[in-house]
Amino acid sequence: MTNIRPINENKYGISKHRFRELYYFCLQYPEWQEELKHNTNTVGAIITDGLPHGSNTSDSTAILAARRADLRTKCEIIEETAIKADSELHEYILKAVTTERASFNYLKMRMGLPCERDMYYDRRRKFYWLLSHEV
Repeated sequence: MTNIRPINENKYGISKHRFRELYYFCLQYPEWQEELKHNTNTVGAIITDGLPHGSNTSDSTAILAARRADLRTKCEIIEETAIKADSELHEYILKAVTTERASFNYLKMRMGLPCERDMYYDRRRKFYWLLSHEV
């Protein structure tokens, strides 16, 4: 874990372990997006070695559809929670919670974050508090 400090447990009711769970949940967002973008093939390799094989009764299309639905739901939870935390800053919050090294300074200087440090950290804490109730 980089230098992200857990939020105040007494104020937000989120233990340091729960915070880390939420933190790492969010860091998977880019992986999930990438899988949704590229994992669309349901055709597996056909074995043509002439040997008898048991019939595979699993439905690869249904398995893929279920996996994609699960990933889409997780991504939507993160995106919607960022909007709930602050509808105007949601894109910055989303970047901050899904990218390991997206610091306040990076968001401010590179992305043009339109608020100051206190407001940003308040909204990020609110995001994790809201997310804790969602997942």
